[in-house]
Amino acid sequence: METKETIGIDVSKKTLDVHIHNKKMHRVFENCPKDIAKMIKWALKNTDFDREEMIFTFEHTGLYSLQLSATLSELGMRYVAIPGLEIKRSLGLSRGKDDKVDAAKIALYAYRLREELESCQLPSEDLQSLKRLLSLRDRLVKQRAGYKASLKEEKRVLKQKDNKILLKAQEEMIGHFSKKIKKVEREMDRIIKENRELDKIYGLVTSIKGVGPQTALYMIAYTQGFTKFENWRKFASYCGTAPFPNSSGTSIRGKTKVSHLANKKIKSLLDQCSKTALQHNPEIRQYYRRRVDEQGKNEMSTINVIRNKLLARIFAVVKRRTPYVDTLKYAA
Repeated sequence: METKETIGIDVSKKTLDVHIHNKKMHRVFENCPKDIAKMIKWALKNTDFDREEMIFTFEHTGLYSLQLSATLSELGMRYVAIPGLEIKRSLGLSRGKDDKVDAAKIALYAYRLREELESCQLPSEDLQSLKRLLSLRDRLVKQRAGYKASLKEEKRVLKQKDNKILLKAQEEMIGHFSKKIKKVEREMDRIIKENRELDKIYGLVTSIKGVGPQTALYMIAYTQGFTKFENWRKFASYCGTAPFPNSSGTSIRGKTKVSHLANKKIKSLLDQCSKTALQHNPEIRQYYRRRVDEQGKNEMSTINVIRNKLLARIFAVVKRRTPYVDTLKYAA
């Protein structure tokens, strides 16, 4: 269905500033399910098009936009959640901040790209829970790491006899965070095991040497069960492992580079996977040595190639629905 009307929404904690592009109408609603339903009725009433010809567009703001996504999906409305940086860069220089103006800009952005925009689909409850738990685990790990670093330095510098309470309190906090991390991990395991499809995908992804449980969970959560990205190349662009050209006219002839606009957490996990694969996968190790030692290629560019090799394998096994087969193992 062709998109003929776009509704831009500037999302904040308590309110939604809504702008209908063609009619140039603006109104503010509360950010709650009841008012979101009112907002949809208002938009339908004040446009000349069917609901299938309309699309609601807003910045992806995490928790604040989650309720909006859920209600729009529940009421059968088309919507797209876009990174704020993408909208900001597409509309040029802006001075100041105004929610009403921002809603109009979002509607304009969507209208310009209306033929290219693809409607979003709300992830399943299991995938939403998995993503939130991964985020919680990251925060707990960072807090524990802070206490570990502090404790290590204090043990090195301070006299333990005079600082028993200080050191013991930090050791107890480290133990507390470790227990919480294990509890979160058990909950994630439960979600995966009780969902037949996610359990199948998890088994396929972890069948690849070098790919561990955390990477598999992140891949499942951020690809929405491998339904959000068409192929591994698009995901490589998302997580910052796809190289892009760096040239302009006759004056700039730079090397291809990866972009810093990326999901750096997944990129970091893939980096760990590539190093693990170098240790435990003979095929990857042979490739690394051939490229670096024999061809004289840069080590980091080779690591990046290995990241992409692993991504290609991950997407391949999920698409094929069969575990990875180490062909070198069966070579004569």
